[in-house]
Order: sequence, then C-alpha cells, then structure tokens
Amino acid sequence: MKKILVTGSLGQIGSELVMKLRDVYGASNIIATDIRETDSEVVKSGPFETLDVTDGQKLHDIAKRNEVDTIIHLAALLSATAEKNPLFAWNLNMGGLVNALEAARELDCKFFTPSSIGAFGPTTPKDNTPQDTIQRPTTMYGVNKVAGELLCDYYHQKFGVDTRGVRFPGLISYVAPPGGGTTDYAVEIYYEAIKKGTYTSYIAEGTYMDMMYMPDALQAIVSLMEAEPSKLIHRNAFNITAMSFEPEQIAAAIRKHIPTFTIDYAVDPARQTIANSWPNSIDATAAKEEWGFKAEYDLDKMTADMLAKLKKKLTAELVLS
Repeated sequence: MKKILVTGSLGQIGSELVMKLRDVYGASNIIATDIRETDSEVVKSGPFETLDVTDGQKLHDIAKRNEVDTIIHLAALLSATAEKNPLFAWNLNMGGLVNALEAARELDCKFFTPSSIGAFGPTTPKDNTPQDTIQRPTTMYGVNKVAGELLCDYYHQKFGVDTRGVRFPGLISYVAPPGGGTTDYAVEIYYEAIKKGTYTSYIAEGTYMDMMYMPDALQAIVSLMEAEPSKLIHRNAFNITAMSFEPEQIAAAIRKHIPTFTIDYAVDPARQTIANSWPNSIDATAAKEEWGFKAEYDLDKMTADMLAKLKKKLTAELVLS
C-alpha cells in the first residue's frame, strides 16, 4: 500500500484509522473522505475531500485523480440506526460498496471493507462461532454485511480484485463518540463512569458479545492489508475478536479503578433483540493462522487505558468549554 483512499473517514473507525495510516504511510498519501467536513484532525492533518459514496462517479474520480492503489471502504450505517431506516441502509451500505468495488476494479486497487459479528444470526452456533458456518442474520445491517462478504468474494473471483476484510466485533474507543451500534453500551459505560459514577445499560445483564479495543482493530486492518495474498484463504470475512463479556463484567473491571461505580438496567427491546441474535464468542483461528492476527488488549488492560485516556479527553473538553 502506497496511496490509500478511505471512505467514512470521520466515523468511529475512520477517524482513528486515517491518523494511524498517515503515521505509517505518510500524511500526503492518505486521502480521507466523508459526506461532511469538520474541523477535526482527520481534515486538518492531510488530504480530505467531501464524498457521498452513493455517487459512484465522484468516488471513481477522486481515486483516479489521486492515483490511489488501495481503497478502504468504511462508510456505512450501523446496526441499530440501520434498523430504524432499512431501505436507506440498503441503498447506502450496498450502493456505496458496489461503487467502491467498481472503482477498485477499474483502477486496479487493493480493497478492504469490514464485515461484522452482525453478519451472524439466531441460528448461528452461539459459542466459539466457527469461521465457516450458517449466518442467516435477521437485521438489515446483517443482511448488508453477508451480501458484502459475498460481493467481495465475487469481485475477487470474477475480476481478480484483491479484496480483504474482517468480521469486527463491537469496537471500543475513547476518540469518536458512540455512533448507533448495538455494542455501543460498552463505550457509553466508560463515559458515564467518569461523569456520573453510574450507568443504565440498554443491554441486559448476562448478554455476552465479542469486543475489541480500537488499537487492536486498527492494527488488524494494517496487518491484513500487508499480508501475503497467497496465504489468504478466507479473504473477506475473517473472524477476529479480543474478548467476550457481559455488562456486569465490564462494570467489575471499572470498579477496580472507580470502586463506587454502579450499574442498573433499562433494556431497549430493539437493541436487545439484535444482541440476542449475535454470537456469545467467535473463533478467530483462521485469522491467526492465515495472517498472524493477535490482540494485545484484554478487558482489564483496555479498561485501564480507556479510563485514563477518556478522563484526559473529558477534562480537556471541560477546560475548552
């Protein structure tokens, strides 16, 4: 990878991935795009263009003009938000993906787009979910993700596009605020622990979901994209995970730093239904064997870092306001 176009650059993953890629490959070589422009570091620190990914011609033009060799397509509507407006989600998630794949095909670019644990459904084996298994998701987001996995496989087999992807678990970060995902309770809980010392969870006690701290997710993208293509069997849908926990366990980890922290519950039926359809834990053996995936953060290590970084961030915001 020498010159990289990133869509959805101001989202949860993009806002951190762009900065990491600029550190690794040089600021001028990372072309960040999003549907809106802000005064964020992503916009200030290197090339940035506004882009609606449903505009295939503009996407192609930006990629061609900047002579990119890699497209990282992140622009998408997340699970809980997609359920509120499923037709819009289909048009954005699938239309944007086809446009990005077409640009990669026409311009001979490497291609990455993330899938998700949302690609699994209620009939998927719940524990240690295999790499290759029944999926059958029951959300529009999940349908989009399964279709995306298959579409990326198709573009590789039919047109020779070097497509790659992972099934991300819930991602936890202190940089971007929660953005409409089912697993976002595991981000919100840290904010509320610092601000109020208590949190009301919309996900029920005992609900296990796979999670990962953002630094591990970013490194996974870079590692997969730099991996030797001949070793990649699964290509577009590698299971990856760092930890699986339920709300009481994350609360217990927080109490090691904030002993008075409390948690209670006001379960949101819509998001709980989505969570219930997903695995409790997934098997990441294929990613480990095919490209050396490894997570550095477990729940305790992530919690310590998350609380320290978030305290600093919230204090700085308080001073500025």
